[in-house]
Amino acid sequence: MDGEFVAWQDATVHVLSHSLQRGSLIFDYMGVHATSRGAAVFRLRDHALRLLESAALVGLPLAVDVAALEAAVVETVRCNPGSTAVKVSAFLPSIEVDVVPADARVSIAIAAYDPRADVLAHKSDTYRYRATARVWIEKSVKNRRPDILPPQAKVAANYTSPMLAKWKARQAGYDEILLVDEAGCIAEGPTTNVFLVDGEGTLVTPSEENVLLGVTRRSLLELAAAEGLRVREARVRPDDLTSAREVFLTGTTAGVWPVESVDGKLIGDEVPGPVEKRLQACFSRVTAGEDERFVHWLTFVE
Repeated sequence: MDGEFVAWQDATVHVLSHSLQRGSLIFDYMGVHATSRGAAVFRLRDHALRLLESAALVGLPLAVDVAALEAAVVETVRCNPGSTAVKVSAFLPSIEVDVVPADARVSIAIAAYDPRADVLAHKSDTYRYRATARVWIEKSVKNRRPDILPPQAKVAANYTSPMLAKWKARQAGYDEILLVDEAGCIAEGPTTNVFLVDGEGTLVTPSEENVLLGVTRRSLLELAAAEGLRVREARVRPDDLTSAREVFLTGTTAGVWPVESVDGKLIGDEVPGPVEKRLQACFSRVTAGEDERFVHWLTFVE
């Protein structure tokens, strides 16, 4: 925290801090993978740049550069052996009475940890995860509104509406939701991007205008192109998903997550489908450091 290492239980902020009360915290989340050369952070530079972009979009005066962020992440991973994830948070820690802070000092906290061992193992409820996802399209609320908060900003306030929608969908037996834009087109999940394989075998994903620019999303687009797959970014309507051969979600936690049904309608003839299997295998090789074409995506912690 702010350049000093503190114990997990001591990494706290005041309950009245501005970011907690106003939702102004920004963050980025990245994976740490085991390779033959040791732990490696996946696409660290891209995540660091995205954090800086989130700060610019929200107006948070973040006085740090990419190189400093990268070095701090690597050192935090080195000090926490066995980590599988890193979350970098930038927030206003001061106690404020107005929505505009009088003290604009920004704190940066970097946590390297294992979400399952350090978080989920200490919860009373069992974490819900299935190898294939049952997805609900959230239609009643248009969650991606660039005139309110840019969807490209990873700011805490952007996750409140999706949280409520996903909570409701979970109670109805779904694993994940997809959000729509003002035109009713598919945007993304709360923490995932979505892909489909259309009837012609082309890999399609919603265009960038109303989605978070997912690092895993970008990686899959580049991997698919390298594998000779046809790729297209375009507007996606709900019917495009239900008529697709394959649908899958991507994200740092999700990886490549096959979708078995959308709004209760089964997808394709087999789940995962052949494209999903192929990209899952490619992505696994890349994150394990076994594909020399993409080894530059890994920052090794040696």
